[in-house]
Amino acid sequence: MTKKQLQKSVDYLISKGFDSPEVGVVLGTGLGKLVEEIKNPIVAHYHNIPSFPLATVEFHSGKLIFGELEGKKVVVMEGRFHLYEGYSLMDVTYPIRVMHQLGIKSLFISNAAGAINLNYKKGDMMLLEDHINLQGNSPLAFKNVGEFGDRFVDMSEPYDMEMCKKLKTIAQKENISLKSGVYASVVGPQLETKAEYRMLKILGADAVGMSTVPEVIVANHLRLPIIAVSVLTDECNPDNLQQVDIQEIIEIAGKTEPKMIKLFKELIKVL
Repeated sequence: MTKKQLQKSVDYLISKGFDSPEVGVVLGTGLGKLVEEIKNPIVAHYHNIPSFPLATVEFHSGKLIFGELEGKKVVVMEGRFHLYEGYSLMDVTYPIRVMHQLGIKSLFISNAAGAINLNYKKGDMMLLEDHINLQGNSPLAFKNVGEFGDRFVDMSEPYDMEMCKKLKTIAQKENISLKSGVYASVVGPQLETKAEYRMLKILGADAVGMSTVPEVIVANHLRLPIIAVSVLTDECNPDNLQQVDIQEIIEIAGKTEPKMIKLFKELIKVL
């Protein structure tokens, strides 16, 4: 990745009308309906953006959408990139750097995850308060990282405390159940074995997924305040493990989505 590449992507989006967005949003599996709420949307398909990776997962649609939400200018990433698709971590996090260059001041991330904490159930939402990176690499491990920010990034508080507090208050006010906990990020695309679920529990994870952490690391590298919410789509009980159906995961994410949209919209309003 070079600064020139990044600038080409940004210049293209500015030429399309992407004008100083304040909030960036990354939408996870089965969580695409937020885009229907955007006023005066301008769409840029990934394959048209110079240097942008392409989405390969069939249920990730692959476009950046700019517009207005709750009176704020937003840029929404519909379709994200994963290590399991064969991308590098630099590809996975490239859109975060582009959104930052466009001018976003805060970043919201959503994902679908499995519940390791057995007090959490299918359809619950979990606010990420910390994470465990089990992807075996870092999106900051490249030669010229110093051109983009500090090489050694503090991760003592990866998620913005202020936004987390606001989101909890909104959830309470709206009578929406919002758990909180630790998210473990694995490579995938295979799901975990019973032994792996037991290991994740011992490590202190409340949920497990295949995304989010690389984007969070880069957001911290860019000193970009970030918040992330998991929609828990399956229960990972090693003593009673059910086979997982990806269609069911998408269905559960879809059912919980209106609540997540409500939370994100209300938070955008008070930023």
